[in-house]
Amino acid sequence: MANFYLSLFLFFALFLGHGVVELQASHHVYRNLQTSQSTSPNQPYRTGYHFQPPKNWINDPNGVMIYKGIYHLFYQYNPKGAVWGNIVWAHSTSKDLINWIPHDPAIYPSQQSDINGCWSGSATILPGEKPAIFYTGIDPHNRQVQNLAVPKNLSDPYLREWVKSPKNPLMAPDAMNQINTSSFRDPTTAWLGPDKRWRVIIGSKINRKGLAILYRSKDFVHWIKAKHPLHSVKGTGMWECPDFFPVSTYGLNGLDTSDMGPNTKHVLKVSLDDTKHEYYTVGTYSTAKDRYVPDEGSVESDSGLRFDYGKYYASKTFFDGAKNRRVLWGWVNESSSVNDDVKKGWAGIQAIPRKLWLDKSGKHLVQWPVVEIEKLRVNQVQVPSKLLKGGSVIEVTGVTAAQVSSCLYASKLVMNKRRHIWVFAKYQ
Repeated sequence: MANFYLSLFLFFALFLGHGVVELQASHHVYRNLQTSQSTSPNQPYRTGYHFQPPKNWINDPNGVMIYKGIYHLFYQYNPKGAVWGNIVWAHSTSKDLINWIPHDPAIYPSQQSDINGCWSGSATILPGEKPAIFYTGIDPHNRQVQNLAVPKNLSDPYLREWVKSPKNPLMAPDAMNQINTSSFRDPTTAWLGPDKRWRVIIGSKINRKGLAILYRSKDFVHWIKAKHPLHSVKGTGMWECPDFFPVSTYGLNGLDTSDMGPNTKHVLKVSLDDTKHEYYTVGTYSTAKDRYVPDEGSVESDSGLRFDYGKYYASKTFFDGAKNRRVLWGWVNESSSVNDDVKKGWAGIQAIPRKLWLDKSGKHLVQWPVVEIEKLRVNQVQVPSKLLKGGSVIEVTGVTAAQVSSCLYASKLVMNKRRHIWVFAKYQ
């Protein structure tokens, strides 16, 4: 039943050729992480629609992208247990966003710049279809620094091996740039400006002011911190996992992250470390000033617009050039206790990927599960049309599957802050 509620909520919530250094022998320590069996034979809360490895802890989706027709999902993963720690970048690939092939971890501590941890980051597709990953490492001084990794073999569509730049870290806090060494993480997908310089933002804070620190580069290796952040907001605390991307002002198609055309607006999303909630704003990006300004009336706090009002965090989008759409991923922590996680042998899932576009009003985003999800639908149960009012209950009989998803259309529902409609499935 818990799986039904999770699926139901999802539907209702919708309203580089530089020098590199090869990874060391420690690559073999974490081989064959994802096995075919779970830790416990009794797994009543595992899902059938959502991405999750057979065991252990997962959190933030990282470096999501499509390369040579293959979708890549990297994510924070503990190969040693069901609680946070020992984090590596696990890696799985898919041709349809539904069926996933596990690979060896792509990134794990092996350099001084990440010896104490490999944290979240993003992928950028450079000219010539060359993927590059920026990620946050923790150095021997426990500073948060930014590192670069690139594929070892571009002819491998599964990108099974990655190598790190010998120049890492490429961005680091010091006394000159006045960056908080413990609050400097989670680089975004980079974008190319009209001046042919790359930009990337990194989450940070000064006291209680949340910051999207901006860096620029001509070659994707040598980065210079801008004099001012892309955007900042007082009283919001640390900005984790920022995401910054353009959206079209007409139609449902997505845009490449470097698209700066006339019919675009921009979205800035931040994950608030203090509250573990996310919010986003829609606004205007000035390429001349490298400033982002949210639209008038935007709420920039924990009370602002969200992708999801449930347990949803560290979300990340990518542009799917094969289908001209922007796809959203997010981490769901099921909120069970540490003891329960250890007992069941796993913790965390990735939410169902969703297509994202700008509403006709231009004031907020619209989202819907990617169409590929429909491949999982079988044994449809139809319910006669009925006007639903506040407090209505519809009993759905004839359902025996362990996984149930709602196919009610939002256009047929009237929901507001004072009126809630619940639909339950009765299991036989």
